[in-house]
Amino acid sequence: MSDQTNPDRRLFLGGAAMAIAAAEFALTGPAAAQSGRTTPTGATGAQTSFGPLKQIDAGVLNVGYAEAGPANGPVVILLHGWPYDIHTYVDVAPLLASAGYRVIVPSLRGYGTTRFLSGAAARNGQQAALATDIIALMDALKIAQATVAGCDWGARTANIVAALWPERCKAMVSVSGYLIGNVEANKMPLPPKAELAWWYQFYFATERGRAGYEQYRREFSKLIWQLASPKWDFDDATFDRSAPAFDNPDHVAIVIHNYRWRIGLAEGERSYDELEKRLAASPDITVPTITLEGDANGAPHPDSSAYAKKFTGKYAHRLIEGGIGHNLPQEAPQDFAAAVIDVTRL
Repeated sequence: MSDQTNPDRRLFLGGAAMAIAAAEFALTGPAAAQSGRTTPTGATGAQTSFGPLKQIDAGVLNVGYAEAGPANGPVVILLHGWPYDIHTYVDVAPLLASAGYRVIVPSLRGYGTTRFLSGAAARNGQQAALATDIIALMDALKIAQATVAGCDWGARTANIVAALWPERCKAMVSVSGYLIGNVEANKMPLPPKAELAWWYQFYFATERGRAGYEQYRREFSKLIWQLASPKWDFDDATFDRSAPAFDNPDHVAIVIHNYRWRIGLAEGERSYDELEKRLAASPDITVPTITLEGDANGAPHPDSSAYAKKFTGKYAHRLIEGGIGHNLPQEAPQDFAAAVIDVTRL
């Protein structure tokens, strides 16, 4: 959470009749974001699944991904977090596809049908590795530039792509803003109330925690959904649609390494040292950006005032109201899709 199969087959998404009225978004401040936002139309919550997934070798992975929209459309890459999966965007993708975007929704390493190409590869969850995976995916798909958008781990990954490879990033949408981590800073203690919110990170720091997550990964994930989005009344079918993604054979190793690495209890790979050094400096993000926050986010997250100055290009922030929690794209798909459309017009 925030600190922060089939090749060559086309994806079919229902609801192709959706239409999007795209309003021009010429201003750049928070007030402009409220007054000039696009309003995608069409039913939300109506999609039950993606169609057949695609697979492609990219970097150290064989990546499973959903695809929608015209092949020649501007590319949007939608990135999920933990403990979620590609269904975070099951309602966002058709809205964007109907607006003419080519939408790519990959399973991150350790999720869904994504697999390591080598059994000897490190099951590494550090932030630079996850971001490098997306650049490798873009290279494999011959995508020169894309709008990247995400929440939770996916927002951090989008931040890193935008910060380190701005030439590959047309624009960005990030839930909970600026989430690039710094291991040394993360070693500093927080006030007790803030530490309490990270209870699962400390649990994962123990072997008991690893074993517990291995044994109860579905129960654990469902609990996190409930805590992180206390007003999201999702049903069992919605959770059960995502839960198989956590059966990935590398899932537990990736999750445990991610949280242990963050607080300096696990080493990263030396090949990422230079990237991590650059990230530790908290680089500014210069690409056009819209940040989003739900008004009922129960997960640890920074206040928008803490990160606004990190976005030095065209920028706007939106608070999404109505009891919207941590998994904002799935809880408020129209608002998320609107932000993606609007940010490409900043």
